[in-house]
Amino acid sequence: MTDKQLLNVTDGSTLGNIEIAPEVIEVIAGIAVSEVAGVASMRGNFASGVAERLGKKNHGKGVKVELTESGILIDAYVVMDYGISIPDTAQKIQDNTRQALKNMTALEISEINVHIVGIQMDGAKEEENETEAYS
Repeated sequence: MTDKQLLNVTDGSTLGNIEIAPEVIEVIAGIAVSEVAGVASMRGNFASGVAERLGKKNHGKGVKVELTESGILIDAYVVMDYGISIPDTAQKIQDNTRQALKNMTALEISEINVHIVGIQMDGAKEEENETEAYS
């Protein structure tokens, strides 16, 4: 037996229980966040960075799921592309994540918090700026 907390999503069916691990919610949310235009990447930790370099994709990277008395709380840590509207993109992240989780798990999410941890500068724009500075 494991000590991991599972979400029971049984809807009164007599066939048995349906339980979803929080890691599954992290993966679904991570994919939903990365699909939004304007998201450059998700923030991970050292271990997830090493795993990606070895060829293992971590779809839950940059997403933290908390199961509380008030419901499910999701924190997404993202790096945005330079030049996009951060409030609009953050709203799209929240909408896309909520919709993906509702469609795939039928779970209602209490909060989806978006943390902007960086801005990804476009390499082509940086090169143009450097060329103009030297002209």
